[in-house]
Amino acid sequence: MALQQRLQTRLAQKLILTPSLQQAIKLLPMTTVELSDMLNQEMVENPMLEEVPTEELQPAESAQQAEKAEETPAAEESREANDTWDDADYEYFFGDYLDGGYRPRAPREVKELPPIENTLSTASSLSDHLLWQLSSRQEGEATREIATAIIGNLDDDGQLVATTDEIAAMGPWSVEDVEGALEIVQHFDPIGVAARDLRECLLLQLRHLGFAGTPTETIVADHLQLVQSRQLPDLAHRLGLSVDDVKQHIDVIRHLDPKPGSRYNPSSSQYVIPDVFVVKTEDEYVAMLNEEGLPQLRVSPVYRRLLDRKSENSAETRAYVKEKFRSALWLIKSVDQRQKTIQKVSNSIIQFQREFLDHGIEHLRPLVLRNVANDIGMHESTVSRVVNNKYMHTPQGVFELKYFFHSGIRSSYGESVSSVTIKQRIRKIVETEDSKKPLSDSKIVAILQDEGLILARRTIAKYREELKIPTSSQRKVHY
Repeated sequence: MALQQRLQTRLAQKLILTPSLQQAIKLLPMTTVELSDMLNQEMVENPMLEEVPTEELQPAESAQQAEKAEETPAAEESREANDTWDDADYEYFFGDYLDGGYRPRAPREVKELPPIENTLSTASSLSDHLLWQLSSRQEGEATREIATAIIGNLDDDGQLVATTDEIAAMGPWSVEDVEGALEIVQHFDPIGVAARDLRECLLLQLRHLGFAGTPTETIVADHLQLVQSRQLPDLAHRLGLSVDDVKQHIDVIRHLDPKPGSRYNPSSSQYVIPDVFVVKTEDEYVAMLNEEGLPQLRVSPVYRRLLDRKSENSAETRAYVKEKFRSALWLIKSVDQRQKTIQKVSNSIIQFQREFLDHGIEHLRPLVLRNVANDIGMHESTVSRVVNNKYMHTPQGVFELKYFFHSGIRSSYGESVSSVTIKQRIRKIVETEDSKKPLSDSKIVAILQDEGLILARRTIAKYREELKIPTSSQRKVHY
C-alpha cells in the first residue's frame, strides 16, 4: 500500500493546563512570606505592575477612583475589528482588578521596628573560640596546623567527627603527633570539647573537676550502659556500694554537659508567621488572612496609556506592553483567587474543629481532605496544596493546617476519636504512672478499653514510638 499524505479535521476533547492555570496552582502552596517575595520579584520584571501607594489604600478612595476611572485603552481596542487585542474581553473579566488591583480584606497596621539598641551582634562560634585559645599558646608550627585541622573537624556539639588516622592523612603528620595535639585541644574551654564519644567527653569533665580515680569516673568509664538503663541495684552490686551512694555519683554525672560545644553554636530561633488568624466574633469563629507585608498590586496607569492606538508607539512596543498587561492581570487575579481559596479552606476547618477551638486537643475531631473538599466544592488536590506549609493561629496556639487532618478510630460509644487525641491520652497515662512499676503496652490497651477505645497492642506501640516514649523496661526506675 502506497504512503500518502492527507489533511484531516478531527474533533477531540483534551485537558490542557494553560499558563494562567499553572500560575494559579503554583501560588497555592506558597506561604505568605514566599508569596510576598514572588510578588516583589514580579514587580521588578513586569513594568505593568506597581504597588498601590499607602495613601491610596483606603477603601473609600479606591471606590471613588474606580468610579472616576476613564475607559481603558484595552476596552477601546476591543472595539477595533482588525486588532488582535479583542481576543479577550479584559474589561469584563478583569474589571475589578484594573484600578485598585488586589485589595486586602483587612486594614493594614503599620508596626514599629525594634530599636537599634536591641540589635545583637553576631556571637563568636565554637571554632573562633578554640582558634583564639590556640593563638595564645606557644606551640610549634606543626602542632598548630594539626590543632587547626582538629578544630575544623568538630561538629556543632564539639565532638570530633574524624579519627586520628584520618587527620594524620591530611598532612605529613604521624598519629602520635595528632594524639598530642588532640590532648592540647581537649584542655581548651569548654572542657569536654574534641572528645571522640560521649564517654570520653564525660571523663574529660570529671577529671577537670577532680573526680579522677573515684567511683564516679569508674561508672562513666565502665558502666555507663547500666546508668542509661537505670539498673541501679546491679550497678551498686558491681561497685560494692549502697544504692544511695550510687545515686550521689549519678547525680554528679547528670550535671555534666554531654554537648559542650552547643553553647557556642546556638541554633537560630525559627519564628513561624501564621498565614491565618482565627478570630472569635460574638459566638462564631472567623478566619482572617495574614496579609501583612503582602504588596497590593495594580496595573500601572502610565504603561496602560501605551496601548492607545492613537499613540505614536511602534507596533513592537504595543505588542510587548500587551503581553505584560495580560501577565499582570492574570497574576493579580490568581493572587485574589488564592486568598479566597485559603479563606474557604480555613473556614471549613474551623467549622469541623469547633470543639477543638473551644476546649483543646482532647476534642480534636478526625478529619480528612475529602471532608473539606466536599464542604467547599473543590478537589482534594486543591485542599492539599492549600494546607501545605501554612500555619493557623488559634486560641489553642499556632498549628500547621495539616495538624487538623487525622484519621479516626471509632469508640465503643459510636463516636470517632482522632489519633492525636489518643496519643495525648497515652502521654498522660505514662506521665501519671508509677515509675517503679511502669505500665506495659498491654496495660495501656486495657485502660483505653475501659474508656471505650478499642485498639490493638501494636497500635499502642506505634503511637508510643511516635511520641518517643521508651518501653516499660526502659522507663522503670530501680532503687
